Amino acid sequence: MSLLEVRSLSKSFGGVTALDEVSFSLSAGERLALIGPNGAGKSTCFNVLGGQLRPDSGEVLLEGRKVTGLPPRRIWRLGVGRSFQITATFGSLTLAENVQAALLSKAGRALDFFSRATRFGREEALALLERVGLAGQAARATRELAYGDLKRLELAIALANAPKLLLMDEPTAGMAPAERVALMELAGGLVAEEGVSILFTEHDMDVVFSTASRILVLNRGEIIAEGSGEEIRSNSLVKEVYLGGGRLDA
Repeated sequence: MSLLEVRSLSKSFGGVTALDEVSFSLSAGERLALIGPNGAGKSTCFNVLGGQLRPDSGEVLLEGRKVTGLPPRRIWRLGVGRSFQITATFGSLTLAENVQAALLSKAGRALDFFSRATRFGREEALALLERVGLAGQAARATRELAYGDLKRLELAIALANAPKLLLMDEPTAGMAPAERVALMELAGGLVAEEGVSILFTEHDMDVVFSTASRILVLNRGEIIAEGSGEEIRSNSLVKEVYLGGGRLDA
C-alpha cells in the first residue's frame, strides 16, 4: 500500500482549472518532485494535500485513510509536515520557542502557548534544532536569522510531529546555491535515516535532479510526464513547455 494516494483531484477557481484529474502515489521513503511552469497547479495541489483547500472532486488517502477535506491541523497530526514558499515563523520568539510552539500544538496544548512555551518540550526542541544544525542559535530571536537559517528552522518545525510525509513547497526559493544544496541534503538524510517520504516543488532543476527519486511534471493542471530524472530530461513535451525553448504557460 502506498503512503499517499492522490486520485483524480480537480480544482477550479472561477473559469480557471488549476487541477484537472490529477492522480499519483507516493511510496514510503520516496523523494518525489512535482515540477512545472508558474501557474501549472503545483501550489494548489499542495494546498489540497495539506488541507488548506478542498478539491472540487477526487480524494486523497494517507496510508489508506481518506483525508480529503480534513482541516490542516488534523492532517498535520496524522503525520504530514509542511514547509511553505514564504517562511511562517514567530519573529519575536527564539528558535527554541518556535519549535516548542509546534510541540505544544502536537500535544493539543496550543492554548497553553504563552504560559508554557518556555518550559514545554525544551529538550525535544533542542534536539530538533540539533538535527538541522541550529542548536547553537537556540536562544536567538528568529527575526535575526539569515534566510537560509530560517528555512532550516522551518524544517525543524515541520519535523516536530515526527511526520511520515513531508510536503516542501519550493523549499530553496530565495536561497544561495550552496544553501540550496545543504538544505536538500539535510532533507534527503531524513529519508535515508528515518524513512520519511518527501513531496516537493522546486524551480531549481539542479536541486530537482540531484534530490528526486521520481519526478512528476504538471502543466495547466494536468500531469504531462512522470519518470526518473533522465526520462524527464529527454521528454520532448517537457522540454517544450518547461525545461527549455518552449513558452512557459502562465
